[in-house]
Amino acid sequence: MASTDQSVRVAVIQAASIIMDKDATIEKAITLIQQASEKGAKIVVFPEAFIPAYPRGLSFGTIIGNRSDNGRKDWYRYWKNSIPVPGETTDQLGEAAREAGVYLIMGAIERDSEYSGGTLYCSVLFFGPDGVLLGKHRKLKPTAAERIVWGEGDGSTLPVLDTPYGKIGALICWENYMPLARAAMYAQGVQIYIAPTADARETWQSTIRHIAMEGRCFVLSCNQYVTKDMYPKDLACYADLESSPEVMCTGGSAIVGPMGDYVAEPVWGKEEILLADLDMKQIAYSQFDFDSTGHYARPDIFKLEVNREKQESIEWKK
Repeated sequence: MASTDQSVRVAVIQAASIIMDKDATIEKAITLIQQASEKGAKIVVFPEAFIPAYPRGLSFGTIIGNRSDNGRKDWYRYWKNSIPVPGETTDQLGEAAREAGVYLIMGAIERDSEYSGGTLYCSVLFFGPDGVLLGKHRKLKPTAAERIVWGEGDGSTLPVLDTPYGKIGALICWENYMPLARAAMYAQGVQIYIAPTADARETWQSTIRHIAMEGRCFVLSCNQYVTKDMYPKDLACYADLESSPEVMCTGGSAIVGPMGDYVAEPVWGKEEILLADLDMKQIAYSQFDFDSTGHYARPDIFKLEVNREKQESIEWKK
């Protein structure tokens, strides 16, 4: 358990993937991890789907009732640049975390490595400063057209990890609009709440500030800054992007304290490493008048049941 008297420097990395290029994206990530460490960060956070990309603007050739051959080509490219967990890529990321001496939270597209290998998940990976992969969270509910390319996680990957700096957990993008998912995080005592996202709208700022106040926790929201010229021109469905703006995602990464105030203001229109020193006693200060799973709870009226069992599609009988 962390000391409530300490502070910890965190880094939120607002940067773009090298789209559809896993190896180049990992190389970029390792450089950014080291830069954040040199600035004193002990916790380093990357955006949703950083490896190999959040496929904003792409249809993968899909309309209701039909999939195109070109879309399958782009899907294969995305699938090929996704990563098994654990695997060679997680070894590389773990080594980068170890060399930098940081807790690393990385958004990645995870390829199923237990069954057919044909399903992708939007995941968050947690690494310790010793390089060990501590856990992962798979997005519970992809939003809208994301469901074309990502499967659904289950309750077996909802970790909140105890660290010397506080308890760390994550929900991804619009999962944070699921009240019961948030409640499950609060009930585990999350103190440093990671919210990687692809939502650059002003309304997202209201969301993360609300979560910080509701959970009495620090919220680290991390997004990408992406322009259309970052997309490879040889995508089979590149024409999907013709009507897209030149700036595809403006960013808006920010860090919020447990009373809903910004510790690091949102950054727009550029790549940047946001740094902040989190004063952990502010959590206890904020809980004086509100604790959603403690003295402000009413378990005699409201109950939440969370199924943490891994869901299996096949059960083998002897």
